[in-house]
Amino acid sequence: MAMLRSSSAVRKTEHPLPELARQCGFSVSAEELASIVRGHDTKSLRFHNGVDGIARKVAVSLADGVKSDDAGLRAEVYGANQYTEKPPRTFWMFLWDASQDMTLLLLAFCAAVSVAIGLATEGWPSGMYDGVGIMLTILLVVMITAASDYKQSLQFRDLDKEKKKIDVQVTRDGYRQKVSIYDIVVGDIVHLSIGDQVPADGLFIDGYSFVVDESSLSGESEPVHVSTANRFLLGGTKVQDGSARMLVTAVGMRTEWGNLMETLSQGGEDETPLQVKLNGVATIIGKIGLAFAVLTFTVLMARFLLGKAGAPGGLLRWRMVDALAVLNFFAVAVTIIVVAVPEGLPLAVTLSLAFAMKKLMQERALVRHLSACETMGSASCICTDKTGTLTTNHMVVEKIWASGAAQTMSNAKGFDQLTSSMSETFAKVLLEGVFHCSGSEVVRGKDGRHTIMGTPTETAILEFGLAVEKRARIEHTGAGKLKVEPFNSVKKTMAVVIASPSAGGRPRAFLKGASEVVLSRCSLVLDGTGNVEKLTDAKAKRVASAIDAFACEALRTLCLAYQDVDGGGGDIPGEGYTLIAVFGIKDPLRPGVREAVATCHAAGINVRMVTGDNINTAKAIARECGILTDDGIAIEGPESLPLDKHTLVTNLRGMFNEVVAVAKENADVIIMDDNFSTIINVAKWGRSVYINIQKFVQFQLTVNVVALMVNFISASFTGSAPLTIVQLLWVNLIMDTLGALALATEPPNDAMMKRPPVGRGDNFITKVMWRNIVGQSIYQLVVLGVLLLRGKSLLQINGPQADSLLNTFVFNTFVFCQVNSREMEKINVFSGIFSSWIFSAVVGVTAGFQVIMVELLGTFANTVHLSGKLWLTSLLIGSVGLVIGAILKCIPVESGSDASDRHDGYRPIPTGPSAV
Repeated sequence: MAMLRSSSAVRKTEHPLPELARQCGFSVSAEELASIVRGHDTKSLRFHNGVDGIARKVAVSLADGVKSDDAGLRAEVYGANQYTEKPPRTFWMFLWDASQDMTLLLLAFCAAVSVAIGLATEGWPSGMYDGVGIMLTILLVVMITAASDYKQSLQFRDLDKEKKKIDVQVTRDGYRQKVSIYDIVVGDIVHLSIGDQVPADGLFIDGYSFVVDESSLSGESEPVHVSTANRFLLGGTKVQDGSARMLVTAVGMRTEWGNLMETLSQGGEDETPLQVKLNGVATIIGKIGLAFAVLTFTVLMARFLLGKAGAPGGLLRWRMVDALAVLNFFAVAVTIIVVAVPEGLPLAVTLSLAFAMKKLMQERALVRHLSACETMGSASCICTDKTGTLTTNHMVVEKIWASGAAQTMSNAKGFDQLTSSMSETFAKVLLEGVFHCSGSEVVRGKDGRHTIMGTPTETAILEFGLAVEKRARIEHTGAGKLKVEPFNSVKKTMAVVIASPSAGGRPRAFLKGASEVVLSRCSLVLDGTGNVEKLTDAKAKRVASAIDAFACEALRTLCLAYQDVDGGGGDIPGEGYTLIAVFGIKDPLRPGVREAVATCHAAGINVRMVTGDNINTAKAIARECGILTDDGIAIEGPESLPLDKHTLVTNLRGMFNEVVAVAKENADVIIMDDNFSTIINVAKWGRSVYINIQKFVQFQLTVNVVALMVNFISASFTGSAPLTIVQLLWVNLIMDTLGALALATEPPNDAMMKRPPVGRGDNFITKVMWRNIVGQSIYQLVVLGVLLLRGKSLLQINGPQADSLLNTFVFNTFVFCQVNSREMEKINVFSGIFSSWIFSAVVGVTAGFQVIMVELLGTFANTVHLSGKLWLTSLLIGSVGLVIGAILKCIPVESGSDASDRHDGYRPIPTGPSAV
């Protein structure tokens, strides 16, 4: 006794009970409760008198659960079921990151030196214009980059919140109901079944064959069996088999999962495959830009030194103006690097994917990872389950075979025939099997109405049972369950042993499951009068024919059988059952599924339905939705195992090199409305992302080639760069951020689903893109070259500002020549232009700011006022680029040997003998 008191005293000092908990009627602290489960402390659990003792100390009834009115108080004492997340990054953090770009810092340094030298040579304020202009442009670039990144981070936070929303089933106020995982409190009685995530730490109360996967916490792949011998359940783990009730003992940051969250900082999104591929492209372009920058600087310096060598004083006499000229040459070279390095590429990919994710969210598809959306654009095969994806997942018992005959349950006549043909004995056995051999539960709500909590299949059978009770005026009687074997996808059955009221309280086993499995374990059959007959071969064939007939009508079939058990009912019999009935359950096809499958076929995507159903049921459903065609095949395995689907997908990926999209719950893309048509939207958006990035890359490369070549050639021939630092930075802003916004956010169109998917090994920059890039670059270089060499005479530009006027006109024309990348193969680039308001807005803002730069910011941007005639000429030359683009698209591009090089790298769908 002394030892017990001593132990109790130690516990009180280790985990003192807070005053608030004592006042609220609780007699155990949150820390002590959390430590019991986290440490798997069986000694402490015994000290508290097991689960019943813990329940008393947290003031909860294991039968009725928490009172809803007390939930808030419990959250205050024991904490809320929410995890402390890293504080979100502020806009200022993104601003700081954007300002750390080394090339921009170099330019800022050059600008500062330029201001200092300018003020010393030209005085205030004219000496500061060049430097301040560069600084303001750098500030604009940094601000827009930071704003774009910040907005994207907010978008991801919203998506992350959405994907964490989970509802769980609990008993509260004596009723079973659904609540949000965030509203779970200590003391809640949670109901768990296969596939559920354990919402918090807790203790096993009761259940059947309960197995959890703790690999997310421990890394161990071996499943853990939870029972009265091992009652500890950890939040964040997954239920692998069986069902159970759990008493919640710790929530939020006090759980093992919360503890893990504190020690591990969650990383951001990994780079997607497309981003990795484009990083390689960016590196090559950056190196080319660096080479051009060095060449341009070398040419400018060489010409400057040669000119200075011939001047009075030669190379030995240096003035501030000379230093300013050399600094300007260096700044031009750095700016060329800024323009050449396509830092907008990763931004464009992320923007496009994030935009697609947001739109898909509105269409009931939750994309967990960026790369998943992108991969869906390359999917060549979709493996889909039948139930709930192709079908509505609202099941009803359409037909039943009982008493030697099949009846249709979807009309009153069929029900009347069934109830009139069966005796009271048969009805009692049938109802016992329906209500007791079930993993679901009929719950009476506060309003007195019945609600069925469970799977759609079980719900259909229980609804049938309730209808039989109502029509036959016979109610099933409650019975104690002696042993339960929950449904298992390997065995394809579930079984239960009850103390049967209709058998005088003796043990009776019920077996329910796949028709062919249950029928093979039956040797007797129950007739309509309640008498047991031998299941002869002839009768078994008639039952099998009824099962096949149901299956051919696309009905899912289940058999129900029973057997009286001798002894204490410890073991569930393996065979010797008496067949009661065969259920034909209908799961109607979702509206639009047939059209969605046809769209997949037109897009070169194979649709494969993978299901554990009877082969005839599967074929009937597959034909109905257009998956199984006249020349298609249906394959049946010797047995259906849970890993079969995984094996199929692995082989499709490995042996056939297919990009397989799997429609399942724990996937990278969650179809929240379980609608197959939504999968098509994901594939369409995935393709849109790929094509939008190709448009952006084409746009960037064209601008890069022209800007670099113009400055280099001009420097070689005239000794100066026509595009100034501020102008080049503005071009860089158009290219990287505004271009990404405009081109990367265009929505998909139906034409994207009329060609095959992108192959894994296809080149990202296709021959069509090279044709457009080279063609447009040649046109622009010729036009700008002619303007630089003969522009003054052609445009009749005279006077002291002739050079500035020509350079401004060249800059203006160069900007307006870039409206050529919206479509890569369509001649009409204006088709659907208003479908994306972002594109229209960005183009409008760019044009508006170009006018402001030329007309109002001339002092900073080194531009002068242009007449209406010159503005019109700039626009006209830019518009000719659209005509050139249309002509280029008429030039056929030679296909490769194994794939057509369409603008998006898609291969044509093979036809004829080659299609096989």
